[in-house]
Amino acid sequence: MAVIATLVVGADGSTTKDGSSQGVTSGADRAHFLEHRRLADCIFIGGNTARTEPYARTPVPVVVISRNLIKSLASNPLAHCWNLSPVAGLNKAIEIFGPRIHVEAGASIISELIAAELIAAGRIDQLELSITSATGGEMRVDIDSLLRAFTTREERVIDGTRFVSASK
Repeated sequence: MAVIATLVVGADGSTTKDGSSQGVTSGADRAHFLEHRRLADCIFIGGNTARTEPYARTPVPVVVISRNLIKSLASNPLAHCWNLSPVAGLNKAIEIFGPRIHVEAGASIISELIAAELIAAGRIDQLELSITSATGGEMRVDIDSLLRAFTTREERVIDGTRFVSASK
Protein backbone atom coordinates (compact mmCIF):
# COMPACT_ATOMS: atom_id res chain seq x y z
CA MET A 1 0.00 0.00 0.00
CA ALA A 2 1.24 3.49 -0.72
CA VAL A 3 -0.86 6.35 0.59
CA ILE A 4 1.32 9.36 0.00
CA ALA A 5 0.48 12.86 1.18
CA THR A 6 2.26 15.70 -0.60
CA LEU A 7 2.45 19.28 0.58
CA VAL A 8 4.41 22.29 -0.63
CA VAL A 9 5.20 25.05 1.85
CA GLY A 10 7.22 28.21 1.76
CA ALA A 11 10.21 28.72 4.03
CA ASP A 12 7.89 30.39 6.57
CA GLY A 13 5.42 27.46 6.53
CA SER A 14 2.91 29.18 4.25
CA THR A 15 0.93 26.74 2.11
CA THR A 16 -0.67 29.35 -0.17
CA LYS A 17 0.15 32.77 -1.52
CA ASP A 18 -2.58 34.88 -3.05
CA GLY A 19 -4.99 32.00 -2.34
CA SER A 20 -3.19 29.26 -4.29
CA SER A 21 -0.30 26.86 -3.82
CA GLN A 22 1.16 28.19 -7.08
CA GLY A 23 2.56 31.11 -5.09
CA VAL A 24 4.72 28.82 -2.94
CA THR A 25 5.67 26.12 -5.45
CA SER A 26 8.80 25.76 -7.56
CA GLY A 27 9.70 23.96 -10.78
CA ALA A 28 11.50 21.24 -8.83
CA ASP A 29 8.48 20.80 -6.55
CA ARG A 30 6.10 20.56 -9.50
CA ALA A 31 8.21 17.84 -11.17
CA HIS A 32 8.42 15.87 -7.90
CA PHE A 33 4.66 16.24 -7.34
CA LEU A 34 3.76 15.01 -10.85
CA GLU A 35 6.11 12.05 -10.47
CA HIS A 36 4.11 10.83 -7.45
CA ARG A 37 0.75 11.63 -9.03
CA ARG A 38 1.44 9.44 -12.08
CA LEU A 39 1.65 6.35 -9.84
CA ALA A 40 -1.66 6.95 -8.04
CA ASP A 41 -4.90 4.99 -8.30
CA CYS A 42 -6.76 8.05 -6.99
CA ILE A 43 -6.18 11.68 -5.99
CA PHE A 44 -7.67 12.74 -2.64
CA ILE A 45 -8.38 16.43 -1.91
CA GLY A 46 -10.56 18.71 0.19
CA GLY A 47 -13.15 21.24 -0.95
CA ASN A 48 -10.88 24.27 -0.55
CA THR A 49 -8.20 22.64 -2.69
CA ALA A 50 -10.81 21.79 -5.33
CA ARG A 51 -11.99 25.39 -5.43
CA THR A 52 -8.54 27.00 -5.74
CA GLU A 53 -6.47 24.52 -7.74
CA PRO A 54 -6.94 23.13 -11.28
CA TYR A 55 -8.73 19.77 -11.06
CA ALA A 56 -11.07 20.03 -14.07
CA ARG A 57 -8.96 17.30 -15.72
CA THR A 58 -7.14 14.55 -13.86
CA PRO A 59 -5.38 11.41 -15.08
CA VAL A 60 -7.09 9.25 -12.42
CA PRO A 61 -10.22 9.58 -10.29
CA VAL A 62 -10.21 12.53 -7.89
CA VAL A 63 -12.13 12.34 -4.61
CA VAL A 64 -13.18 15.62 -3.01
CA ILE A 65 -14.13 15.62 0.65
CA SER A 66 -16.59 18.51 1.00
CA ARG A 67 -20.01 19.41 2.36
CA ASN A 68 -20.77 21.26 -0.89
CA LEU A 69 -20.71 20.17 -4.51
CA ILE A 70 -17.75 21.74 -6.32
CA LYS A 71 -18.96 23.33 -9.57
CA SER A 72 -15.47 23.65 -11.06
CA LEU A 73 -15.25 19.83 -11.15
CA ALA A 74 -18.55 19.31 -12.99
CA SER A 75 -16.68 18.83 -16.28
CA ASN A 76 -14.36 16.17 -14.83
CA PRO A 77 -15.97 12.74 -15.39
CA LEU A 78 -13.47 11.23 -12.92
CA ALA A 79 -14.49 13.53 -10.03
CA HIS A 80 -16.32 12.23 -6.96
CA CYS A 81 -17.59 14.58 -4.24
CA TRP A 82 -18.23 12.88 -0.89
CA ASN A 83 -19.68 14.48 2.22
CA LEU A 84 -17.50 12.42 4.58
CA SER A 85 -14.81 13.07 7.15
CA PRO A 86 -11.26 12.85 5.81
CA VAL A 87 -10.75 9.56 7.65
CA ALA A 88 -13.94 7.95 6.30
CA GLY A 89 -13.27 9.38 2.84
CA LEU A 90 -9.74 7.99 2.70
CA ASN A 91 -10.95 4.56 3.81
CA LYS A 92 -13.65 4.60 1.11
CA ALA A 93 -11.21 5.78 -1.58
CA ILE A 94 -8.82 2.93 -0.75
CA GLU A 95 -11.69 0.44 -0.86
CA ILE A 96 -13.06 1.67 -4.20
CA PHE A 97 -9.98 2.77 -6.16
CA GLY A 98 -7.07 0.87 -4.65
CA PRO A 99 -4.26 1.37 -2.20
CA ARG A 100 -2.17 3.92 -4.09
CA ILE A 101 -3.81 7.17 -2.98
CA HIS A 102 -2.16 10.54 -3.59
CA VAL A 103 -3.35 12.96 -0.90
CA GLU A 104 -3.08 16.44 -2.41
CA ALA A 105 -5.25 18.09 0.21
CA GLY A 106 -4.33 21.17 2.16
CA ALA A 107 -2.53 21.24 5.45
CA SER A 108 -5.70 21.04 7.56
CA ILE A 109 -6.83 17.73 6.05
CA ILE A 110 -3.31 16.29 6.09
CA SER A 111 -2.94 17.35 9.74
CA GLU A 112 -6.30 15.77 10.56
CA LEU A 113 -5.30 12.51 8.92
CA ILE A 114 -2.02 12.50 10.83
CA ALA A 115 -3.74 13.39 14.12
CA ALA A 116 -6.24 10.58 13.59
CA GLU A 117 -3.30 8.18 13.84
CA LEU A 118 -3.89 6.80 10.39
CA ILE A 119 -0.15 6.45 10.10
CA ALA A 120 -0.09 3.89 12.91
CA ALA A 121 -3.07 2.16 11.31
CA GLY A 122 -1.16 1.83 8.05
CA ARG A 123 -3.19 4.35 6.05
CA ILE A 124 -0.63 7.06 5.36
CA ASP A 125 2.71 5.61 4.40
CA GLN A 126 4.67 8.77 3.76
CA LEU A 127 4.61 12.54 3.67
CA GLU A 128 6.42 14.23 0.80
CA LEU A 129 7.10 17.78 1.93
CA SER A 130 8.59 20.38 -0.43
CA ILE A 131 9.95 23.51 1.23
CA THR A 132 10.59 26.39 -1.18
CA SER A 133 12.15 29.80 -0.57
CA ALA A 134 8.75 31.57 -0.83
CA THR A 135 7.64 33.69 2.13
CA GLY A 136 4.78 36.02 2.95
CA GLY A 137 1.97 33.63 2.13
CA GLU A 138 -1.09 32.44 4.00
CA MET A 139 -2.32 29.29 5.72
CA ARG A 140 0.89 28.66 7.65
CA VAL A 141 1.68 25.29 9.18
CA ASP A 142 4.23 24.14 11.71
CA ILE A 143 6.58 22.03 9.60
CA ASP A 144 8.16 20.29 12.60
CA SER A 145 4.73 19.36 13.95
CA LEU A 146 3.77 17.73 10.63
CA LEU A 147 6.98 15.72 10.56
CA ARG A 148 6.86 14.65 14.21
CA ALA A 149 4.53 11.71 13.47
CA PHE A 150 7.08 10.04 11.19
CA THR A 151 10.14 8.07 12.26
CA THR A 152 12.24 8.10 9.08
CA ARG A 153 13.26 11.18 7.15
CA GLU A 154 15.34 11.64 4.04
CA GLU A 155 16.25 15.13 2.88
CA ARG A 156 17.73 16.56 -0.27
CA VAL A 157 17.88 19.93 -2.00
CA ILE A 158 17.17 20.34 -5.72
CA ASP A 159 17.38 23.76 -7.37
CA GLY A 160 16.86 25.54 -4.04
CA THR A 161 13.84 23.45 -2.96
CA ARG A 162 14.30 21.29 0.14
CA PHE A 163 12.54 17.94 -0.15
CA VAL A 164 11.72 15.96 2.98
CA SER A 165 10.45 12.43 2.49
CA ALA A 166 9.08 11.23 5.82
CA SER A 167 7.75 7.75 6.48
CA LYS A 168 6.68 5.67 9.42
